[in-house]
Amino acid sequence: MINLNNLKLIAYDFDGVMTDNRVYVDQNGNELVSCHRGDGLGINMLRKAGITQIVISTEKNPVVSARGKKLGINVIQGVDNKKDVLVKYCDKESISIKNVLFVGNDINDLQVIESCGYTACPADAHPTILEKSKIILKSNGGYGVIRELADLILFNSKENTL
Repeated sequence: MINLNNLKLIAYDFDGVMTDNRVYVDQNGNELVSCHRGDGLGINMLRKAGITQIVISTEKNPVVSARGKKLGINVIQGVDNKKDVLVKYCDKESISIKNVLFVGNDINDLQVIESCGYTACPADAHPTILEKSKIILKSNGGYGVIRELADLILFNSKENTL
């Protein structure tokens, strides 16, 4: 069960959570991704509810930074070990890892998912992540995962627990 009174941080993977895990490459080698506008609204709703959010991504790509800047959330990218990075972030911010919700989709998220108190994934996540996540969302990656999560947290929880 998730006690929403204890939820202090939501950390998101980028590719496969905020995107559909596809990348478009133009003739100049520029990479583009598609993101769901509803996720931006969900992030803003969660921010207004006092929940801090960050993106932790294996990729190092200007598109990740640009999306984070537009959404007003911190982005940590080029990460080999998401668990170590999240633990350091939590130590710096005095947040217990047990009070963190991590949203990931693939096996490079496994270590961090196994260490967080709360976990969620898109419907199309890797089978290992589906098995380990406490919340399996109905949305596929890039199709409103964060908005669905925000609605679940803010409107559909009973007595502040999921």
